[in-house]
Amino acid sequence: MALRKILSDKNPALHKVCKPVESFDSKLWRLLDDMRETLLDSGGVGLAAPQVGILRRVVLVDTGEEILELVNPTLLETDGEQEGPEGCLSVQGKYGLVKRPYYAKVRAQDRTGNWFEAEGEELTARCFCHELDHLDGILYTQVMERLLTDEELDAWAE
Repeated sequence: MALRKILSDKNPALHKVCKPVESFDSKLWRLLDDMRETLLDSGGVGLAAPQVGILRRVVLVDTGEEILELVNPTLLETDGEQEGPEGCLSVQGKYGLVKRPYYAKVRAQDRTGNWFEAEGEELTARCFCHELDHLDGILYTQVMERLLTDEELDAWAE
């Protein structure tokens, strides 16, 4: 495993639509392992392959109980609404006010190509939506209402 460099929002790769994964082989497994190490090192809760320069439909989401590996994920269902601060490992030091579903359910393949479904509420739902947006070249800064000030962030934290 190896740490991968996380690209900044200025990199054009982050604004492109990713291609589906077709080969479930050692190259994919190495990418997933590297992304896991990179995510754990970063302290974030999600990481998409384009953030490390790979234009494939692969994301990791830390649910707090496990790190889900989602290959070729699609959003199946959403419900409710939440509004809150959202950041991104590719947009360092900035947080925006973003509306996301309160609940989200995704369908994806695992590292060997088997299909499964996963669901979550609150932060996990927010993360599913945020990371899947990355696969379509969308950053949270494109869907946020506005950037938050440091004072507003402190108030959200309390």
